[in-house]
Parts: sequence; C-alpha cells; structure tokens
Amino acid sequence: MKKLDNFNNCLNVLKSANFELANDDEIYRTGVIGQFNITFELAWKALQEMLKIHGAEDAQTGSPREILQLGYKMGFVNDSVVWILMLKKRNVSVHIYNESEIDEMLLLIRDSFIPAFIALEETLENKLNEVESSWDEM
Repeated sequence: MKKLDNFNNCLNVLKSANFELANDDEIYRTGVIGQFNITFELAWKALQEMLKIHGAEDAQTGSPREILQLGYKMGFVNDSVVWILMLKKRNVSVHIYNESEIDEMLLLIRDSFIPAFIALEETLENKLNEVESSWDEM
C-alpha cells in the first residue's frame, strides 16, 4: 500500500534523527520538526486508508482528528492522549519561535511521538497482512 510505504519511509528518516545534533544546530532542529510534520501527515493518511480497507465507512472523509478518533475506536491507535497532543503540536509547530518551546517539541518527538508512530506502523503492517491473508484464502 503506497500510503503505508510513504509513512514507513518518512518515519525511518525521523527515527534516524540525531537529537544531540539538534541541541546545537538551529537548522537541524527545524528539519527534525519539519520531518515530524510530514510523518504525522502521512501517518493519519495511511491510517485513513487502512480504516477504509477494513470497511470503516466513516473513514471516507474526515479531518485528522476524526480519523484518529475512529482509529482509536477501532483499535488501530492505542494511545489517544499522545495522538491528540501530536495533532495539537503539529498544528502549532510552524509558529514556534521560543527556544524552550522548540526544546519541548524535540523532546516530545523523541520520547513520545516516535514511539507512537512506531506502534502505528506495526499495527498498520499487521492489519495489512490480515487483509492480504484473507485475500489469499479466497
């Protein structure tokens, strides 16, 4: 699935971020936050696509918040608090100018958001395998 592949590739870039370097390099800090934004965008779109494949009619349209809520209800997202925080931080990240807010954002990305992305990646891979297995059985 193309959307899942795009999310996986983008997440791999984010996972490879050097957060020590981000402490001292302003451009690198900005790049990590930008990569987070792209990864988030691809994550919710991959989730939306997987929900559609699994028959969730409500996934045909919807905002990121609605898709995340539906993903939580259907068991695709396991930590709604982190995902809602991620959504809020993504929405304000382009307006962060204060160094302490940037530091906080980088810590959240490293310690909370990347693990949530990884959990979603594993769930989506498993859900895709379920669908592919059921097709093979037919």
